[in-house]
Amino acid sequence: MEQNINPATYREIVFFTGAGMSAESGVPTYRGKGGIWGSYSIDEYACQEAFDRNPEKVLGFHEKRRKSVLDCQPHEGHSVVAVLPNAKVVTQNIDGMHQRAGSKDVIELHGSLWRLRCQSCGFRKEDLAESYETTRCDCGDRLRPDIIWFGDMLDAVVMSKASQAIRNCDLFVSIGTSGTVWPAAGFPDLAKQSGAYCIEINPEPSGASEYDRVIVGNAGEVLPELFSES
Repeated sequence: MEQNINPATYREIVFFTGAGMSAESGVPTYRGKGGIWGSYSIDEYACQEAFDRNPEKVLGFHEKRRKSVLDCQPHEGHSVVAVLPNAKVVTQNIDGMHQRAGSKDVIELHGSLWRLRCQSCGFRKEDLAESYETTRCDCGDRLRPDIIWFGDMLDAVVMSKASQAIRNCDLFVSIGTSGTVWPAAGFPDLAKQSGAYCIEINPEPSGASEYDRVIVGNAGEVLPELFSES
């Protein structure tokens, strides 16, 4: 590998992670070969209309997803990110792997498997157990997974936080994302235009022109070496 990165030389680092980061831990991806949506219908399990028709079915599916994620463990790449004091994570993943590894500053673009929200009053509830503690809000309405389903609008506040973090960083590291889903696909360009040094780590590089350095490989192997002191 080329020269290692000394994190102390950067004011703020942003790790932008996609499905490939979690796939290394065994978490099934949603799209692509072997993806969940090849076996399950979006219209039955991953949209507001499906929840309105049959909330128990949708909640049961997401509960199974929670159980399958708990069978997986963060890898060494997650651990490297978690110990860097000047690092933030902007992730497209909903599985909470970064938090389980110890990362504190995580911006979840697409929500979280481990959080529920009320459709009526907007209450949000963290729920980290294998099974849901409750699927009813104190106001009486149902709680739905706090995930950006197909057809949902991205949370404007979350997107603003992510964009601001990327504008402020001077090292931008993209990991395991194809960079084709907008508006997150514009993040590398935003980082580059803001003056950040940009690195991509991916077994199958995206081909985006914004990166100063492209490393072909898995984060669990690349990150411990890239940020090693030797």
